[in-house]
Amino acid sequence: MKYFRKTLILLIILFSIFAVFNCQAADTDSSSGPLEKLGRGVANIAFGPLELLIRPWDVAQDKGNVAALTYGVLKGVAFTIARAVVGTIDIITFPMPLPGCTDDPKDVGWGYGPMIRPAWVVDMDHNAYNFFYKDETLAETY
Repeated sequence: MKYFRKTLILLIILFSIFAVFNCQAADTDSSSGPLEKLGRGVANIAFGPLELLIRPWDVAQDKGNVAALTYGVLKGVAFTIARAVVGTIDIITFPMPLPGCTDDPKDVGWGYGPMIRPAWVVDMDHNAYNFFYKDETLAETY
């Protein structure tokens, strides 16, 4: 019990330090930080199963419905598993930058950027019915 309390206090102190540095960096820099990495990890685990709908839809748009029912479903399963693994890694390693994870995919070095692209499960191209992002031009009524 004593070991658990010491570990918990140490984690709270480390989290506070990273949060302060991230807040200071947010004023001057638009790059990802530890808290965004943690949020991305939680989102990848929580919304990763949406890949089972998104990937077959993408394949249907490019190659047709038969390909969507076969290749698209398999691609959705693979992306769902990948999102779960990447999300778990993001949650575990959120306080520290990782090699090759910069915000710009052409950049090299260490960073808090995404390990999988697109970084978020639902991006602007897959925003059905304006559920995640509002699109004012489609939502206007006359």
